[in-house]
Amino acid sequence: MDLGFWQVWEGGWITAILRGAGVTVALGIASMAFGIIIGVACGLIKWARISPLTLVVDFYTSIVRGVPELLIIYLLFFSSVEFAARVAAAFGYEGLAGNGYAFVIAVVAIAAISGAYSTEVVRGALAAIPAGHIEAARALGIPGTRIFRRIIAPQMLRIAVPGMNNVWQTTIKDTALVSVVGLQELMRAAFVGAGSTRHPFIFYFIAAVVYLAITLVSQGGFDRVERLLRLRSGK
Repeated sequence: MDLGFWQVWEGGWITAILRGAGVTVALGIASMAFGIIIGVACGLIKWARISPLTLVVDFYTSIVRGVPELLIIYLLFFSSVEFAARVAAAFGYEGLAGNGYAFVIAVVAIAAISGAYSTEVVRGALAAIPAGHIEAARALGIPGTRIFRRIIAPQMLRIAVPGMNNVWQTTIKDTALVSVVGLQELMRAAFVGAGSTRHPFIFYFIAAVVYLAITLVSQGGFDRVERLLRLRSGK
């Protein structure tokens, strides 16, 4: 075991793992950001019951939440890589290849997944806002945009943060799935190192520790945001 750890250190694998962890965090943040945009838009549509868009959103969330995440990544990757190459070439980025394509498609795939779950988080947060708050604001003649900005959005944010925390933790774990399409993120780095050194336990153990560190740090950040929102709301 000691020899294995020494081989990991001497072989420069720690640098590769840390580089992969950086890709994992970047992938998670980018996917979560786009997922939140999708979730807010689709959540508002479902909450407001905007027909026929509600049917489209229901179809999207049902499909994504009902199909394994790995299958969604496979479908998007193998159906989009040629399209992504053509788009990149059209904008003069013919040199974008390999990890570049994989990263872009991975963001799209994981954002679609996190967006579906974020949709339900946002819809649930909006539904949890007391209807009397909105009705009272309308009775006072407050414009709809100001009602959303001053009453709906702040309460939605405070209620949705715990759910978004869960979506983020799931998103970080979902990034491990894109290793199957060759993206050099944390799980892929561990897989390559395990195969090259024949010390799979050590590499996967290190990967587990790094994933745990990422989730613990992000959990602390979400806890701080929740406390700040509670203080601002007086609860």
